Amino acid sequence: MTSTLDLPGWRHVYSGKVRDLYIPDDAADAATAERMLVVASDRVSAFDHVLSPGIPDKGVLLTTLSLWWFDRLAGGDGGRGIPNHLVASHVLTLGADGEANTADDLQSLIPAEVAGRAMVVKSLDMQPVECVVRGYLTGSGWAEYQSDGTVCGIPLPAGLSNGDRLPEPIYTPAWKAPMGEHDENISYERTVELVGPERAAELRDLSLEIYDRAARTAEQHGLILADTKFEFGVDAEGVLTLADEVLTSDSSRYWDAAAWASGTTPDERMASFDKQIVRDWLAANWDKQGEPPALPQEIVERTAARYRELLELLTTA
Repeated sequence: MTSTLDLPGWRHVYSGKVRDLYIPDDAADAATAERMLVVASDRVSAFDHVLSPGIPDKGVLLTTLSLWWFDRLAGGDGGRGIPNHLVASHVLTLGADGEANTADDLQSLIPAEVAGRAMVVKSLDMQPVECVVRGYLTGSGWAEYQSDGTVCGIPLPAGLSNGDRLPEPIYTPAWKAPMGEHDENISYERTVELVGPERAAELRDLSLEIYDRAARTAEQHGLILADTKFEFGVDAEGVLTLADEVLTSDSSRYWDAAAWASGTTPDERMASFDKQIVRDWLAANWDKQGEPPALPQEIVERTAARYRELLELLTTA
């Protein structure tokens, strides 16, 4: 399902479901590389499977949105700056005369083959916890609530409906499983065991802060940020750093606020700007046995249109 590119100056070291990772040619390995190139592909995944075909321009759309959010969270929204994994997209190199004072000496670190869908990032010690924040009741949380009255073991008030806003956002971490295995919801106490009490509290508090800021921004653009997930790493100075993608259509659920307020059915209420279209089609057309079927062109086109619409809604003043 995955395909990698031969990129000048970079060596491929890993492919996830939707992203490919490269390190500089002169780096010994990923563990010692000072920087990495993260390339977002057009692959789309659901229910822990990579699907076919991909979503056209998905890599560009998600990278553009991540960069926009990284900028805002770094202080562009008026809040305190949240450290992130990005490094400058250009590096100054010496010219033939040994001088470095002309624009020609600025060489892009991002190869032309992946321009627009790649980020150059700092190497981090990634935390083994996926930091999920839920502001609304939906998805697997709704299924659990119907049977147990809880979401990831957290008790919620009785009488809630699918798509309801929670009394307050809740932090529901997951353990990041090795490639090919399922992520596993874990308790906060388990995160303490994994990373220690101070780091666990920092992960929780920072995740809730980012969600709150992003949800308020989304609301200003007529959107609801129903839930999202973050990944963090620790840099060489020990600073907890926001990494991977952030607040994209792949890592978050976004709903149309007007439809949510006036919808009479769950489908109408939760008009989404994410890959819910893919999830819904797959759930209706696949029994989760064996390889999933190919996505119809209409589903591919609708998903691409919703990704594009979300980017326009958020980034247009």
